[in-house]
Amino acid sequence: MLSAPKKGTNWTVAGAKARLSEVIERAQSSPQTITRNGKPSVVVVSAEEWQRKTARKGTLAEFLLESPLRGADLDLERQRDEPRDLPL
Repeated sequence: MLSAPKKGTNWTVAGAKARLSEVIERAQSSPQTITRNGKPSVVVVSAEEWQRKTARKGTLAEFLLESPLRGADLDLERQRDEPRDLPL
């Protein structure tokens, strides 16, 4: 019989496979790490947590418009220096 992982957050692949329903249930309250060969491989999180972490917070244009540097007198002209010699 497989024992429950310590602290309910780390599972081996075999343990997670055998007790997938429990992994999913526990993921509703905290991320569940699945290890392979003793190393963290994947993390199972609730759909709500995933949405919160991956939700867009605006467009690039909105980000640039809200920048504290907007209106600053920045010199953004490209420098026309000679190219460097690189050994190929």
